[in-house]
Amino acid sequence: MQADAAAGLLGALLVLAQGIAFATLAGLPPQYGLYSAVVPTIVAAVFGSSLHVVSGPTNANSLAIFAAITPLAAAGSPDFISLALAVTVMVGVIQFAVGATRLGRLTDFLSPSVLLGFTGGAATLIACYALPDAFDLPAGGGHGPFREVAYVFEAWRSINPAAAAVAAATLAVTLVARKLLRPAPFMLIGLAAGWLLAECLRWTGVGAPVEVVGPIPIPIPPLTLPIPPLETLPTLIPLAGALAIIALGQSVSIAKTVAQRSGQRIEVNREFIGQGLSNIAGGFFSSYLSCGSLNRSIPNLEAGARTPLAAVMAALILVALVAVASPVLRDIPTAAIAALLLYTAYSLLEVRRFLQIWKISRTEFAVGIVTFVSMLFFAFHVAILAGVAFSLVVFLHRSSHPHIHSLAPDRATEIGRLTPLRELKDAKECPQLKLLRIEGATYFGAAQYVSDRLADLRMRSPTQKRLLVMARSMNFIDVAGAEVWENELVRRRQMGGDLYFHRPRGPVMAFWRQTGFVERLGLDHFFNSKGDAIAGIFKALDPKICQGCQARIFHECGEGSPTSMFDLKAAGGPQGERRVNAPPAPPEDVPPNANSTMKLC
Repeated sequence: MQADAAAGLLGALLVLAQGIAFATLAGLPPQYGLYSAVVPTIVAAVFGSSLHVVSGPTNANSLAIFAAITPLAAAGSPDFISLALAVTVMVGVIQFAVGATRLGRLTDFLSPSVLLGFTGGAATLIACYALPDAFDLPAGGGHGPFREVAYVFEAWRSINPAAAAVAAATLAVTLVARKLLRPAPFMLIGLAAGWLLAECLRWTGVGAPVEVVGPIPIPIPPLTLPIPPLETLPTLIPLAGALAIIALGQSVSIAKTVAQRSGQRIEVNREFIGQGLSNIAGGFFSSYLSCGSLNRSIPNLEAGARTPLAAVMAALILVALVAVASPVLRDIPTAAIAALLLYTAYSLLEVRRFLQIWKISRTEFAVGIVTFVSMLFFAFHVAILAGVAFSLVVFLHRSSHPHIHSLAPDRATEIGRLTPLRELKDAKECPQLKLLRIEGATYFGAAQYVSDRLADLRMRSPTQKRLLVMARSMNFIDVAGAEVWENELVRRRQMGGDLYFHRPRGPVMAFWRQTGFVERLGLDHFFNSKGDAIAGIFKALDPKICQGCQARIFHECGEGSPTSMFDLKAAGGPQGERRVNAPPAPPEDVPPNANSTMKLC
């Protein structure tokens, strides 16, 4: 309870300046930013699934509302306010519908690398936009994070040393308190230190005055009825759909980011329901579009919040603070708040994690970098879509290139386990029988790749007319994939060979039955154990070639070979009685050669 109260107080202090600034950014009167930090925050905390996400007005939503409504009404006008509240309710209905119909699983396409890039990009944006306030620079920096940073260098003569000192003191005390006093509310301690220094400078008259938050209107949300004119509905509905995507993208990204740090499991559909209800309720209480806020959720977690009560208390404390302590709160320096945002950015920018992913997977690193860079140059939702699109491209490339391994018995193992040729120092293959393992789906995206690999094997090893495919890892097949194996069967039989499969999966076998492939290939070409397969296929090999063979890798190649069993356990025991499509399976699905074994010579 105490930890939630301390986190709630910090959240209330953070949203004071942010709410006012974001409302202005959205083209609304300042008090609407504070309204949006009360009712939506409480509803989202009660009905959402995250323990630490704090909802309310955000930078991206404010920009989106401004861009969506300004073509329809003048910013700040009564019509503009009415349309903004109406579209907020419509967005809430869409969000609630997505969660209620359990379509939130679509957000599973946000891979950890996309999430990491989003987090790093958001941290960079937070830092860039907080820098001018940390130095108490006048407005006029322009638009975009790089323009904000450039503005700091261009206007360095206008930097207020007192404000810079307050920001530095706040940041330093926050870092020290985090290290020495955790789990105390170290961010609140840092903010208090910045406020005390600003007061001391004001009393002593040292330096120029430091900009403060200033007078704040009481944020008691009035009840409204956001009914837009009927003629605007055809325009508002697609706008609401686009805004819902932006808000949902932000909410789930922030919820997953916070969950990664807290270890909590997020219920995405419940989170969407909570966000939807918060916007529906918020629209009726003078609140514009809200969603999870990274600027307040991470500080809420870092401040020691344990339950959603922290967000509820933040909303209630905000009302109480503005109503009771307005004379004190108006003296909070904006440089101190900016310093807390810089700390938040520092805690979010996980450079070490980027380096770890670089070592593990270059493609995943590329996904994270694409998302990170997109966050700096494009709108929030565009950056998320860019990261997701790139990660899907990577996935499709991987799935369209299944691993295909040529196999041979490993003579160094007791059971002669089939091993990829590239892993063997002295690999020998049967000159008549090709052993192959395919790992992945043979679907339309991979069909051409698999077909090319099979054709290449036929050309490079023309004497290996017979092909045994270890198909346990071929987990899916479609019409295009079925055609690949149909064509391979025709090619093999045209060259005087044949095609065989070891333990294809049940769904694959069922699909082949539907296409008639099982009947054309023959049930005796499917085997449950590798030993059965070798023994059955060996009878069809050319004995003349066997007589002159120097490989002699199978037990059937001649007497005097070692007596070790070949992967007996995988074959289903000494009798090898498990069937291809078991359980249950018709007896005719597996040929009756269960006692054969395969051994090294």
